[in-house]
Amino acid sequence: MDLATEWKLSAGRGEAEAGSAEMDFHQYVAARSAPLFRGALVLTGNRETAEDLVQETLERVCRKWRTIVAKDAPDAYVRRIMVNLANDRWRRFRRTVPHQDNGDMAAPGDEYGRIDSRDQLVRALQSLPMRMRTVVVLRYFHDLSDAEIAADLRISQSTVRSQLARGMEKLRSQFPAFSGPSSRQPEEGTR
Repeated sequence: MDLATEWKLSAGRGEAEAGSAEMDFHQYVAARSAPLFRGALVLTGNRETAEDLVQETLERVCRKWRTIVAKDAPDAYVRRIMVNLANDRWRRFRRTVPHQDNGDMAAPGDEYGRIDSRDQLVRALQSLPMRMRTVVVLRYFHDLSDAEIAADLRISQSTVRSQLARGMEKLRSQFPAFSGPSSRQPEEGTR
């Protein structure tokens, strides 16, 4: 018998329920902290800031865990907390970092080039307005539908679609080489 089970058996009913909620929170953190960190990293563009954002998010989640776990979609509630905190940080520390895009694309086997491309993408995302960036991140990094994003951000689905279209247009304008036709597609007249 493990220690947690022994503790639950020996503790009173109220204490056992509190222990169970605490165990559930620890399980949630273990299962969801990596996806939360990836989303925070894309929202903030900085590893240290993303770590702080995830920590602050989980701190707030821990305080209200019993309420959150009782909801139908605790992930949506947690994402909403993280997005709100990111928006607050963005408003407080609004600053732009100029970045010159040299237009170089990474060769398929070039690991350093891929890292540079990833860095350029994160910087391009950082140049988007916060709501637009949030919609793009929730769609492409968290694989949420229009309805789920609209519910998380408390906006209409049409606003989600327009923000997504505008955000992708801005990203494509910064990466024209990525928005052209794939090299695998044959051009007209070639066999």
